[in-house]
Amino acid sequence: MATVGQRGASSPRELTRMGDRISFIYLERCILHREDNAITAEDAQGITHIPSATIGTLLLGPGTRVTHQAMSVLGECGAGVVWVGEQGVRFYSGGRSLNRSSSMVEAQATKWANRRARLEVAREMYRMRFPGEDPDRFTRHELLGREGHRVKECYRRHAARVDLPWNGRVYVPGDFSATDPLNQAITAAAQCMYGIAQTTVTALGCAPGLGFIHSGHELAFVLDIADLYKTEIAIPIAFDVAAEDPEDVGSRTRRAIRDHVNKVGLLKRCVEDIKHLLLSDGVTDAVPEDQDRVTLQSDHGLELESGHNFANDFVDEVPW
Repeated sequence: MATVGQRGASSPRELTRMGDRISFIYLERCILHREDNAITAEDAQGITHIPSATIGTLLLGPGTRVTHQAMSVLGECGAGVVWVGEQGVRFYSGGRSLNRSSSMVEAQATKWANRRARLEVAREMYRMRFPGEDPDRFTRHELLGREGHRVKECYRRHAARVDLPWNGRVYVPGDFSATDPLNQAITAAAQCMYGIAQTTVTALGCAPGLGFIHSGHELAFVLDIADLYKTEIAIPIAFDVAAEDPEDVGSRTRRAIRDHVNKVGLLKRCVEDIKHLLLSDGVTDAVPEDQDRVTLQSDHGLELESGHNFANDFVDEVPW
């Protein structure tokens, strides 16, 4: 895998954009310093300068070290920082989200709090996973049953494709080696999807615990988003890796997922999918994520300008 010096300086056209405004920048195996208002990524091949104001979210991969001054300038310019595995397939920790606006988490909370809107989001997730099927008439229980049937069929189809015996999904929490190599590969692939989903959910400032299909867990929404790509990406790659060689399937599956995610630009797609699920038409650009916008809440959903003293406006209503 190329280091920072081998990749060369990134141009704005090369950066993955979020809403045409905010970028993910991924670095690995380098030391991050500060020089004026830029951060520098130093490795054996040299130093790459990155203007801090151009960074939306900085993804720090394996082998990165960052100085206090570098984190200081990133904080000053409002950049998000997330510590991840190779190409973002694992989530380790995150600083602030890249959104200065609370529009994403407010939209999520609004739809989650309304039972009917929550069901509509769940139906849209099933529609995205299984094109050609209209879930509008199904209850939640029926959706769960049909989803389970489709996933089982996906397992059987890929087992036949790679000519491997399939005796059902087996997962033992806390004991990765307790199952056969094929189930180990599926588990490793699922873990990669969880890491990618958590990286994106955290970067967007959404609430990981407010799920629309999953519930009762601090990462319920992360599990929702990860499942969007289970039958399309995770399961096929897991079966391919297990069919090649039953040895060391865990690490080989993670590398295969990493390479595929990087190739197809899944992080950008994940961002677009979350916005599609949570934001109504036309809302995406209503509040730019890279601008500060603070309002005060009043009655009947009215938002008032901040930085204004309303004592004179409502003096007759104050009982003291």
